[in-house]
Amino acid sequence: MFMLIGEFSGLFDTMVDPALDGTIISALGRQLHHVDWIGLHFWDLIQPFFMFIVGVAMPFSMTRRWNRGDSWNKTFHHALIRSSMLLFLGWALYCIEPGKITFRFTNVLAQLSVTYLIAFLIMQKAVKWQLLVSFLMILASDLLYRFWSINGFNQPFTPDQNFGSWFDLALTGSLGGGHWVAFNAIPTTAHTIWGVIAGIILMNDWKPRKKIQTMAITGIVGLIVGYGMSFYIPIIKHICTSSFMIVSGGWCFIAMSISYWIIDVLNFKKFPVFFAIVGMNPLFIYLFAHTGGNEWLLSIAKPFITALFGAFNKLTINMTLTLTVWAMMWGMCYFLYKRKIFIKL
Repeated sequence: MFMLIGEFSGLFDTMVDPALDGTIISALGRQLHHVDWIGLHFWDLIQPFFMFIVGVAMPFSMTRRWNRGDSWNKTFHHALIRSSMLLFLGWALYCIEPGKITFRFTNVLAQLSVTYLIAFLIMQKAVKWQLLVSFLMILASDLLYRFWSINGFNQPFTPDQNFGSWFDLALTGSLGGGHWVAFNAIPTTAHTIWGVIAGIILMNDWKPRKKIQTMAITGIVGLIVGYGMSFYIPIIKHICTSSFMIVSGGWCFIAMSISYWIIDVLNFKKFPVFFAIVGMNPLFIYLFAHTGGNEWLLSIAKPFITALFGAFNKLTINMTLTLTVWAMMWGMCYFLYKRKIFIKL
């Protein structure tokens, strides 16, 4: 979420300004944008990390409910309402097109409404069954892309000419922007399921070393397998190919093992709070930015930054302005954090 507010501020677009070509800033900026089609940048891991960490939290929150006496039916009702609200918010953010209202299902909230509910339905099953379901969903997606034979949509790894594009046309009557497809909710459910499994590992009474080793080894295996598969199945986030799913899942487990080691084992907790301040109000800051809040902050900061840095070139002014807006959004989350105000479903 901290990285997302950086995107909302406009900083990452400023970093790839042509005037910065050949610099470290430009190279970092490219990593903070999605790959056009085939390949993997750091930014392509942000949504998998988000889906994964939602899964990690689920065993903690649901176990607490069950331990206090809530029935499975009661928690299922809660999960169903939460999923419905996520779907509604995800649709509402992108439903308006020139002259009409349409149904969009490609943003993270709408996708999460599916992955969260499916992960909940199987989270009390043994880990082996959760793994089986996750890989079956990836396999089913892969097979549909490879063997879908409707004329014009039978090229699995070509933008707008694959099964996912056909599905979007059938579902909404139009193609999703940027080659993203709604069907991604099915394979990417694996990210949330794997997060649930990571949460179960963390809740286990194993020694910390075993938890770290289990997650790290799982992640390394995922990278080896996923990158190996990429010679036959390209890594494409836009349609969540199986190689992308396994590679990104590997990075999720590695990131989780490192985070657990630093924060829980080494007890290095003060600095991570800086990021948690944003992460504890993800729904608020996501909706704020997507409803034009970032533009509002930009309009407030721009006159002051322009006056203070008017002697510098335009690029320097834009860089300072976007960093200021990023800081302002963090400050809003800090204001809520200090007053223990957390917006959630």
